[in-house]
Amino acid sequence: MSFIIHGANGAQGGPLFDLLLSEGESVFAAARNPTNLKGKPFIAVNNSAVNSLVSAYKDSDGVFFHLPQAPEPLRLEYARNFLEAINVAKPRRVVISTSGTVIDQPGSAIQVPAESAMEILVRGIDSTNISHAIVAPRLYLENLLLPMVVGRVKQAGILSYPIRSDLLVSWSSHLDVAQVAQRLLTDHTVTGIVGLGHLPGLNGAGLADGFSERFNRTIRFEAQSPEDFRTLLEPVLGPAAFNVAAFYQALLPLDKNVIAEETSAQKLLGMAPRSVTEWLNEISI
Repeated sequence: MSFIIHGANGAQGGPLFDLLLSEGESVFAAARNPTNLKGKPFIAVNNSAVNSLVSAYKDSDGVFFHLPQAPEPLRLEYARNFLEAINVAKPRRVVISTSGTVIDQPGSAIQVPAESAMEILVRGIDSTNISHAIVAPRLYLENLLLPMVVGRVKQAGILSYPIRSDLLVSWSSHLDVAQVAQRLLTDHTVTGIVGLGHLPGLNGAGLADGFSERFNRTIRFEAQSPEDFRTLLEPVLGPAAFNVAAFYQALLPLDKNVIAEETSAQKLLGMAPRSVTEWLNEISI
């Protein structure tokens, strides 16, 4: 009996893998290439090969999965393969992360399209008889660690980000995702969507206050245009920077990007995300 973690060498799966391992759980990294796993126990999988997924998931206590950053046709393939595999292997529990994709705000400009890989994945899991939960964060605090963001904080005392200063956001960290996912993998009493992030949401000033407390000096928030952000991000992400900028452009008319209280981790699990200052202290920035 064991847990299978996708992305165990990445930003989301890595902290979850380490947390489960530290608690004495039998846990394996699902990996096609174990080179970057640094000796972590692993099981070979190929997201393009359903049989390899079935072999990995069969008799497992739980599977954590999230769609990787990849071209959408490939994400569609991975989503369909994952659904086919869990229907055959029938793991005892499945937990997925939406990785910030909005799935619980129908009619909103930021709601994921019905034909997208993420929506197909969510609908597909809901249609199975497998015990499951969907961790649904909004914006990650780790986004603020991009060199062009945190660098300006340290050098000029300005937290510049491509959202309006009055936009309320449910921020959370990858460490928060790990703790919520760990709870959901081992506690099957909560099913369906579990929103993750600050309630009430933080505006720009509230976000900057956390940095001010950490650095013991005044940090001021400054709204940046999505296009300017894209220009800075493109050398890092390449063409994917256009999609990122488009998401932030879609946020501009909104007054909030906040999880629903009734499906929040606070209400369903009694778990709140770290404050901005707590997160900064924990990662030693």
